[in-house]
Amino acid sequence: MRNLIKKFIPERFIKQLRKKREQFQLFFIKLFSKNEFLSSIYYCFFSKSFYRQHQSVLLGRLNYLRDLGNTGESSVLLRRNIHRIEKGLIMEPRRDVFAESYIEETINCYVKSITTCNIEDQEIKWATDVLDEYFQAIQLDKSVLISRLYDTYLSHRASVPGCDSLEKSTPYQFKHRIRSKVSFEELTRLFEQRRSVRWYEKRVVEIELIEKAINIASLAPSACNRQPFQFHLATGTQAQEIASYAMGTSGFSHNIPALIVVTGDLSSYPFERDRNVIYIDAALATMQLMLAFETLGLSTCPINWPDIEVRELKMQSRLGLRKDERPVLLLSIGYGKVDGKIPFSQKKNSELLLKLID
Repeated sequence: MRNLIKKFIPERFIKQLRKKREQFQLFFIKLFSKNEFLSSIYYCFFSKSFYRQHQSVLLGRLNYLRDLGNTGESSVLLRRNIHRIEKGLIMEPRRDVFAESYIEETINCYVKSITTCNIEDQEIKWATDVLDEYFQAIQLDKSVLISRLYDTYLSHRASVPGCDSLEKSTPYQFKHRIRSKVSFEELTRLFEQRRSVRWYEKRVVEIELIEKAINIASLAPSACNRQPFQFHLATGTQAQEIASYAMGTSGFSHNIPALIVVTGDLSSYPFERDRNVIYIDAALATMQLMLAFETLGLSTCPINWPDIEVRELKMQSRLGLRKDERPVLLLSIGYGKVDGKIPFSQKKNSELLLKLID
């Protein structure tokens, strides 16, 4: 079709049409960007760009409410509430009674997690250790509700493996945190070493190294410790196929030995206000993952994932994702080709990036 247009319509006329279209688009966008209501009208009737996100957020809320308290290998609700209790335990000064508004919900979820026996051992041990400290810190005589829930808690606690271990997964003093001997200079060298590498040796990436890197990447912070992301791994021809779903990979996707698709789970949140947290938390973890790979002798390249419906559908089908599970970015992994080139990519400095608040 494009060839026919070029054949019968002069190039000069096509350029004029494009310019007119751009002018009209500019006028249209200026008009509808004047306020929030008009902007909503624009995206309701004139653009489908946010249709998938709207549905994904609503489905995420629906699945959160539908599965409230249900537990698989991990429980979003339990993780969130235990972390909230941790924050209450570290408050200065600490209140005699706190968490009354959600402690019943927490204990009900805890009991369900134990009785279904699906939840991961370390997660339930963490919850047990924190709840132990919580009930010791609370003045039980000041709350009938918490006293009643304490009895419920004790009746189920004993069935948790290792609950009386001397190693506790509870808040600790700043002075007792693990200390690294990495200097600022060495950290700078690691940051400078990490580059977006697109050319790799024809060499298999060991799954043990990927697991090792993911385990320490999971130490990245996330909102209320929900960790609403997963890493989908593909290798060989599968990695090359899935890499081609993204834009900007033509010309090098054929040589990618391993690929991770980082996805975020919107069913981790009950409100629209948290819809962007999956991208923040996934990005924090992925940055640590890239640095971890560097220390293991592996190079990476983060690959942008555009919100384009046809590509979203392709990825959703290939990975078996629900609509409230969204791809965040792709990450190629491999042993960097010694004579392969990497872009210089000059970076902005603090003079441009740092803005002092008056």
